Amino acid sequence: MGAQEVRDGFAALYGTQPEGVWAAPGRVNLIGEHTDYNDGFVMPFALPHTAVAAVSRRTDGVLRLHSADLDAGVAELRLDELAPESDKSWTAYPAGVVWALREAGHPITGADVHLASTVPSGAGLSSSAALEVVVALALGDLYELGLQRWQLARLCQRAENVYVGAPTGIMDQTASACCEAGHALFLDTRDLSQKQIPLDLAAEGLRLLVVDTQVTHAHSGGEYGKRRAGCEKGAALLGVDALRDIPYGDLDAALARLGDEEEVRRLVRHVVTEDQRVERVVSLLEAGGDTRAVGPILTEGHASLRDDFRVSCAELDLVVDTALGGGALGARMTGGGFGGSAIVLVEESDVETVTKAVENAFAAAGFKAPRVFEAVPAAGARRVS
Repeated sequence: MGAQEVRDGFAALYGTQPEGVWAAPGRVNLIGEHTDYNDGFVMPFALPHTAVAAVSRRTDGVLRLHSADLDAGVAELRLDELAPESDKSWTAYPAGVVWALREAGHPITGADVHLASTVPSGAGLSSSAALEVVVALALGDLYELGLQRWQLARLCQRAENVYVGAPTGIMDQTASACCEAGHALFLDTRDLSQKQIPLDLAAEGLRLLVVDTQVTHAHSGGEYGKRRAGCEKGAALLGVDALRDIPYGDLDAALARLGDEEEVRRLVRHVVTEDQRVERVVSLLEAGGDTRAVGPILTEGHASLRDDFRVSCAELDLVVDTALGGGALGARMTGGGFGGSAIVLVEESDVETVTKAVENAFAAAGFKAPRVFEAVPAAGARRVS
């Protein structure tokens, strides 16, 4: 849905024109999964799919929220009644942002918000982060808060961690807020330092496909939290602040020190090797060499997520195995796991062949038909009207 449609929807709902319209994208993570809450490295890029919000300020302590994507009326909330984990509906994401801004001392006195999103929900493409960031950016602009993009991302992460109750890292919100068109974002999640890495796959005759398995996942579920707790246990047992502090060259010695903590060993092995995979991809892209060499690194990452972190599922594994069998250069699940999407690096000439192979494999397995589309690095959050 475009900016004008959202603006018109706002006017129809609230009887007045909004003060502005903003957009924030979903993201695909090229490499670096479950490393962000371990102070590690990630490499996402923004998608053209966005959450769009028309917003105006209020002065009466009321927050009104409406989504064009849902068959529901306007939700009306009082700011002084917002409380962590009190809301289990979609409104928790934008309301959580307002709560986080107020908790940080920012003088938000209310807002009318009308939203529409083209980011697939539950597909591991950060639909929730897009909702959070677009509301944070709009309120930051309207209330002249002077916040840097990384600060907006931190506040949105706090909203998701504390208000929603999902123990996610900082990657999704930072990607939505900070990515640039034509680039992947190399992010150090410890100090939030960023580097924009040019990523023009089409120039090399390549395409990156996103395969949404249509298996919905949820970060607030228990399995995600168990993985995070296991990583924290591993860091404590190894005497480091975070698993990021285990050098790749010291991995074998670190694993030996964990003794019979087999589950923790697997989690540690994934995080340390995944950080190294991010660094390898960055080196390849910065060197300007053949991007095709990234493919096997993506596939390595999937094997680690499947076997060590154990967050894949039958549908994701089928995408990866079928795509590789059909000639793909590399493939892996992307996002938190337990469903969601996979990415597939292919030659431009093989797009149709690989897509058909995956669709046929899903049909043969009796799975719901996947949604396949090309991922092109797009712009981060911005005001559009």
